[in-house]
Amino acid sequence: MRTYDFSPLWRSTIGFDRLFDLAEMAHRAGEDNYPPYNIERLAEDRYQISLAVAGFAPSDIAITAEQNVLTIEGGKSEKSDGDFLYRGISTRNFKRQFSIADHVEVRSAAFDNGLLKIELVREIPEAMKPRRIAINGVSADKIQRLEAKAA
Repeated sequence: MRTYDFSPLWRSTIGFDRLFDLAEMAHRAGEDNYPPYNIERLAEDRYQISLAVAGFAPSDIAITAEQNVLTIEGGKSEKSDGDFLYRGISTRNFKRQFSIADHVEVRSAAFDNGLLKIELVREIPEAMKPRRIAINGVSADKIQRLEAKAA
């Protein structure tokens, strides 16, 4: 596998540090694949992350959302409930991080049949949405009404 050295770019760019952090995090993410997960688009602005966390209880899992990073951590005590001949269900500690875009917020988390489901919603603030600009004091709505009357 190839490794990339971003240090020359750090010296000659300003304001792209989050992009380089994402690239480094994506490179490191391939190293650990536990627990398995899905990312699903439910609607244009709704997403869901599902993690397979069999063997964990909701009290064993912590979810933290802060400044464009969603972190899910799971940990169980090492006490053994029995004498296993074979243990195929892993309950090792994990820490999974997801980078989330600006204006995406975590709405809810639910635990159902061994799946942890986290719902995310993208809400763009009104100030950032496209808006019509009045020309010479005549609003776009008024122009549309005048055109509708003429038709």
